[in-house]
Amino acid sequence: MSPVSAGRSATGQDVPPEVDVVIVGAGPVGLMLAGELRLAGVRPLVLERQAQLREIPKANGLGGQILELLRYRGLLEKFEEACTAPSHPAPRYPFGEVHVDFSPLPEPPLRGLTLPQPELERLLDERARELGAVVRRGHEVVDLTQDGTTVTAEVNGPDGRYQVTSRYLVGCDGGRSRIRELAGIAFVGATYPEVNRLGQITLPDSLAGPGAGEALDLPGRGTIKAGFTRTERGVFGYGALTPEVLLVSTTENEDAETDDNVPMTLAEFQDSVRRVLGVELPLKETIRLSRYHFQARQAERYRSGRILLAGDAAHLFPATGVGLNTGMLDAVNLAWKLAADINAWAPPGLVDTYHGERQMAGMRTMLHTQAQVALRRGQDAAADALRTLFLELFADEQPLRRIGGLLAGTDIRYPLHVYDHHALTGTFVPDFTLQTEHGTTTSVAELMQTAQPILLDLADRPELREAAREWDARVIIQTAKTRDRPADALLIRPDAHIAWTAAIDEPTNTAVLALRKALTTWFGTPRGARTEAPVSEAPQSKASTYGESDVTL
Repeated sequence: MSPVSAGRSATGQDVPPEVDVVIVGAGPVGLMLAGELRLAGVRPLVLERQAQLREIPKANGLGGQILELLRYRGLLEKFEEACTAPSHPAPRYPFGEVHVDFSPLPEPPLRGLTLPQPELERLLDERARELGAVVRRGHEVVDLTQDGTTVTAEVNGPDGRYQVTSRYLVGCDGGRSRIRELAGIAFVGATYPEVNRLGQITLPDSLAGPGAGEALDLPGRGTIKAGFTRTERGVFGYGALTPEVLLVSTTENEDAETDDNVPMTLAEFQDSVRRVLGVELPLKETIRLSRYHFQARQAERYRSGRILLAGDAAHLFPATGVGLNTGMLDAVNLAWKLAADINAWAPPGLVDTYHGERQMAGMRTMLHTQAQVALRRGQDAAADALRTLFLELFADEQPLRRIGGLLAGTDIRYPLHVYDHHALTGTFVPDFTLQTEHGTTTSVAELMQTAQPILLDLADRPELREAAREWDARVIIQTAKTRDRPADALLIRPDAHIAWTAAIDEPTNTAVLALRKALTTWFGTPRGARTEAPVSEAPQSKASTYGESDVTL
């Protein structure tokens, strides 16, 4: 690893002397990226414009694939301790203006964690600092320059202006990203006139009761059932988060653009409810308030030279509940690839696969959130018929599982081309219990806590372990057994996606050749490697999902 000198400010302010990656933005995505980089031995510096941790709860919790990734890093239990309840299946989930009911499934495909964003950021900040990341608040990046090997940020800090130079810079600075603007990356899409206001509330004793989560009797309005109620002025929605706490929302069309970073007041929320319903909604306690102006935008490129984008800087979705999942998974995908390049073992084109893989994932999220726009905005009989039809389709198991995978982001399969012969290749590795050769019990989740590549031999195939021996400085080689093994061996990337799979009883000659090619393609040529056939292609990044290889970038 070659450190990059950062220097000092004009006022003598100390700047970290060794910085590999500058991360702009200390939200969940930037802090997740900082922690992942530290696991890979890289030195990140996080620069945040705001002087203090945010108090505005832009998100009320986490859901989807990121919860499983956090469990694989050994973090989920700690996050659950900060909540009133552990992660839980989501039996019902809003989709456009309908609620999808997952309760008929034995295992709902979507899980959630009620964790307000300020608390999430506090936990991720603690983790990043414990791992050795430097986080500086009140430091705003105002300009950038880059060359073929480094990128230099001009920073306004509390004690004056200074420069910091690093190998890479990642913009995690939100939908109004200054980094995206400075990099000249177009942010194409649309801004919808809808403003969504959310409140977590408790009801006064006169309205609270066993049935409050299913229906409310409001003076002057009558009975309002849980779900969505459309009026001439907008949409009112509500549902129970707990027996005592309701999540209430309004959606209105407004011409003026709102700034979601400005805290929403209780008066603003109550005024919106009054406009939509025409009556007051009595409140006992207001727990959290937040506001979203719906946009559907995605960066044309996630990389421009040494500058990359992640999270809301790369994509904004016109529905709530999905941005954190997609953005934090961006960070996990990017971290190990940057670390490989900084540590000088990355194969050609590895960092470029970040754009291909994660823009495709963003496109999948954009697909279902824009479908929700169509369901939500329609106000005639045809739109009502469409919503009714969707609900009928969701009564069947296969479409219910499919929409659950879309919402959770678990349907993503990165296309790895020559390695795609097995259905597991390119997918997020499932967790299963393992019995090691030493008689101990472990699991895939435990093995993934260090965020290192793993060759998992499930069939005691010494020829595969020997083929990987030259990469053992980078790749953990683990022999274990599991009940009903899905394959003979799995090569698992640090982001928990499977890079290569040996089918059960796959012949040695083809398995060894494919394994060595996959190792070279994803984890570089090992030091002191024997001469072998050249690997012509860099890792590929054409977009694909199960059964949808026609999606192109």
